[in-house]
Amino acid sequence: MRRRVRGRLGGAVVKPGARLQTAIELLREIDATGRPADQVLNEGFRKRRYAGSKDRAAIAESVYGVMRRRGELDWLSEQAGLIPDPRRRVLIRELAWNGVDRQALVEQIGAAAHGPAALSPEEAAAFDSLPEGAAAPEAARGNMPAWMQDRLRVTFGADWRAEIAALNKLAPVDLRVNTLKTDRPGAVAALAAEGLEAAPTPLSPIGLRLSARRPIAGTEAFKKGLVEIQDEGSQLASALVDARPGMKVVDFCAGGGGKSLALAAAMQNTGRIVACDTSESRLKRAADRLRRAGAHMVERRVLSSERDKWIGRRAGKFDGGFDRVLVDAPCSGTGTLRRSPDLKWRIDAADVTAYSERQAHILEAAARLVAPGGRMIYVTCSLFDEENGDPVRRFLDSRDDFFSHPLSDLWPGVLPGTAPDAALSGDALLMTPRRTGTDGFFIAIIGRKR
Repeated sequence: MRRRVRGRLGGAVVKPGARLQTAIELLREIDATGRPADQVLNEGFRKRRYAGSKDRAAIAESVYGVMRRRGELDWLSEQAGLIPDPRRRVLIRELAWNGVDRQALVEQIGAAAHGPAALSPEEAAAFDSLPEGAAAPEAARGNMPAWMQDRLRVTFGADWRAEIAALNKLAPVDLRVNTLKTDRPGAVAALAAEGLEAAPTPLSPIGLRLSARRPIAGTEAFKKGLVEIQDEGSQLASALVDARPGMKVVDFCAGGGGKSLALAAAMQNTGRIVACDTSESRLKRAADRLRRAGAHMVERRVLSSERDKWIGRRAGKFDGGFDRVLVDAPCSGTGTLRRSPDLKWRIDAADVTAYSERQAHILEAAARLVAPGGRMIYVTCSLFDEENGDPVRRFLDSRDDFFSHPLSDLWPGVLPGTAPDAALSGDALLMTPRRTGTDGFFIAIIGRKR
């Protein structure tokens, strides 16, 4: 029978050795399947219902901690004469950075019924002589594949090391206040009543940042639709759509509907939003979020592809007809590495090229929906020019009926102050954890001539 220890909150608490073994098993599955870490963890925890909330938090911290510093961990393994694998990454992380001495580690594993297998003589000798992580070469300290570091060096020039360091840190929890139901002071008060401390975000006028990482989905403030989980950078991208009450708007790659929710609030639930995506399951999930937020003017439409017949019918009958078309394009997601550190080990340079080619097709298709005098807002959460400025330049070079709107001119009309100088990239905006304290987002505004 599995031994459990009752915690103060009444949930089962798993022994430290069993926590380590669970982290190792989940990391092995991530490596073997190439699936996103959050999916593997969620499924793994459903199978291990005996694990309490503190156990799940500790296991997740171990898994993501390994992913965040895998470059250094693999270097340490190799220097100690060991072949890197998930088990050794977890154990070396405990020794190198969590202040666990070898004897304590041995007690956690070899003697634990549900813990990792005991150290082999080879491992025991190697672990005793681990080098200092600070001695790792620059490529290992960057904690991402060499090809990715090379591209970020091109993107950021002299600042590339500092930008990579910021990407490897833990992201905060940001919330967007749903102005259809409350205002920022009201949301702060509602969260405080449940023991959550939140402060205004520095750039978004409707954003809040939690002082500590806490689960949000179970709070009354979330269940009642007062707040949504949304990074401040994503909030700014939604605001720069400049969607106003009564407009007709398309969220062309809506996904789970996060930006559609923000647009509905900005439009005060008047006008029309069409949330499109090629995934029916993602749009179905968006329905619950829209209902919770009270956003009743959003129509969901599943597209077969960027060549869907609905696009052609709209373009032919109404000459586009939409005042704003938001293209939150599929991309490599490198701007979200703080939240998804496993991503950097799942993609390669060929993926970036494939995304860039697809983005060019999506831009061409979405442009057909833009009314004369309207705007197309191109957004990615990538940090690579191949996915950002390059598709926009190619589009504008091929179309003389569209032009580039400088972000520095548009920002003061929809957001407080002026656009951060550090984030301006020509006419566009490139936000990063270091520059703006947000996830990485690229935003370009493309206007259609009248």
